[in-house]
Amino acid sequence: VPCPQANPFQHRICHVFSTSEAGDNSMSFEDFLDMLSVFSDSATFDIKSHYAFRIFDFDNDGTLDRKDLEQLVNCLTGQGEESRLSRAEMEQLIQNILEESDIDKDGTINLSEFQHVVSRSPDFARCGGAQQ
Repeated sequence: VPCPQANPFQHRICHVFSTSEAGDNSMSFEDFLDMLSVFSDSATFDIKSHYAFRIFDFDNDGTLDRKDLEQLVNCLTGQGEESRLSRAEMEQLIQNILEESDIDKDGTINLSEFQHVVSRSPDFARCGGAQQ
């Protein structure tokens, strides 16, 4: 199944849900069904937040560090010259995110910290269809 093209996280979504042993991020029909179940209205908050965390963990190390957060911001703002943040703006935004989210102050956001933050966001629940 080819990857959806409209989502700025399309490659990450395919990577997270792909079970291909070739490492090419291709998705089997079963992978596609797994993805649909996670994005469905019936998926729980824990499942949705777990997969969102995995999608945002660009280096697959189990934490969201500064590099992951920078890639996340770039995906959300686009790569165009007019929408790209300056280095100072990016640093300030990442610092703000860490101050809000990094409960244990280790410089990264782990899954439980991520879930704590998004649980307070009505947009995550509404847009993701997550049920608490």
